[in-house]
Amino acid sequence: MIVIGSRGSALALWQAHYFQDLLAEKGHESRIEVIKTQGDNIQHLGFDKLEGKGFFTKELELALLDGNIDIAVHSLKDLPTDPVEGLVIGGLSQRADARDTLLLRPNGRYNSAKEMLDGNPIIGTSSLRRQSQLKSIFPKVRCVDIRGNVPTRIKKLNEGEMDAIVLAKAGLDRLEIDLEPHSPHHFAPSELVPAPGQGVLAYQTRTDNITIRKILRTLHQKEVGYCTNIERGVLNALDGGCQLPLGVHVEHDNHGNYIAHVAFDTSQGLRQFKIAQSTFDGMKDLILKQLKEK
Repeated sequence: MIVIGSRGSALALWQAHYFQDLLAEKGHESRIEVIKTQGDNIQHLGFDKLEGKGFFTKELELALLDGNIDIAVHSLKDLPTDPVEGLVIGGLSQRADARDTLLLRPNGRYNSAKEMLDGNPIIGTSSLRRQSQLKSIFPKVRCVDIRGNVPTRIKKLNEGEMDAIVLAKAGLDRLEIDLEPHSPHHFAPSELVPAPGQGVLAYQTRTDNITIRKILRTLHQKEVGYCTNIERGVLNALDGGCQLPLGVHVEHDNHGNYIAHVAFDTSQGLRQFKIAQSTFDGMKDLILKQLKEK
């Protein structure tokens, strides 16, 4: 019996059950073990106020190392880029829709994202990446911290604490939330650049667990790995965690090109650009070079 480690939120459990179904298709029985993380326990602070990295992953990794679970299912964007001795990412899922989505308060001050362009909206997000880019899109925006799982954040929006919130579309899709009352606006990756690894699930296990690693290898999506290796490579080179104001999204388009959208809030202001080339080779270094240029 394979033991899967997961956080206890509705979204995390959806991800764990999704992975459990993939294992079942391969003929493997499993059960899910719920583990609370620092990010779950501390809800009153924004991510920039929490110390260190791995707010949503450390406790799962400790459970792996202790042998209490066999596989941890993570949102890849939550997983630190520094390797943990004794652990390995054995596989990655297909990427769900990586876009960020703006949800408006029903019957609020604004009926559409377009109306907000000339207004002074209050938008809830604890992500420094989103905050920096939203200030570029909506010149008079005021961003406020908002924590909690997806349903909790939507409840706070509905109660009138803010005009809008921004959430990952992948999570909204996975939870099958009715977005119609919130006049959703889905930002293109060129408009609001997603976090490295957004929309992808990572399957982590112990390095010495060869049996599990062989199973995970059959589930791994290689093309997703090429793209997210670039995204996470840039994040690692900048010594950042999920609180770094960095967006990097790489995709393989219908013409065979690799397209990278990048946004990074530096001391000189927001740097946002696009790179396109026929191969992913060297793309990480090209992105870093452009980020360092004055």
